[in-house]
Amino acid sequence: MTAITFSNQPEIGYGIYTLRDVAQILHLPKATVRRWLKEYWDLRFAKQVGEKHSWGHKRDKAINFFTLVEFYVFYELRKHGVSAKHVLNAHGVLQKELGVDYPFASYRIMTDGKNVLFSPDLDTIVSVKGMQYELKGIIADFLKKIDFDPKNQTALRLYPSGKGHTIVVDPQHQFGQPVIKGTNILTETLYALHLGGESEKQIAALYDIKLSEVRDAIKFYQQAA
Repeated sequence: MTAITFSNQPEIGYGIYTLRDVAQILHLPKATVRRWLKEYWDLRFAKQVGEKHSWGHKRDKAINFFTLVEFYVFYELRKHGVSAKHVLNAHGVLQKELGVDYPFASYRIMTDGKNVLFSPDLDTIVSVKGMQYELKGIIADFLKKIDFDPKNQTALRLYPSGKGHTIVVDPQHQFGQPVIKGTNILTETLYALHLGGESEKQIAALYDIKLSEVRDAIKFYQQAA
């Protein structure tokens, strides 16, 4: 299985996300993003790979797409009731046992509300706590927002509003900034036009996209505000 090579420097195809971007995409308080980055990815997880997961200084720090996905999975696991201590332990165990640098962006992470689980294939799940195989259980809903590469199970793209919507975060498009699926149209551009007084119909006509796609973009940024 091909592992993602760790890098804490900007690289083409890996995306570039400032702390503001992370907060906006994941709908998290910026202060929380800053604290988590410092405490976990630049301190605790950094010890596992020998380097911080970010580059830049202080408020100008940035991360790549895989760290963004790890932020998302970390947040969702905590929201589903898994303790921070268990999440941190699971990250370390997965990284060591599976030989990957971004374990939360490399496997289909799941939770039963207590333990962290991962799926090595379509028929089984493994409990990180004891590394014991079990019958496949409940797959957390948050995984429905991530596309994985079928060959190596690494994260390919994230749908911050869910796959039923048209906004996608793909490091292969616009440096990973949110775009309308199937295009290179930045959703932030659509929202800026809306704030500037353009009607939804005018914006849709200007970019030759559906009205629903314009509304998706507007709603996404309104929720992030």
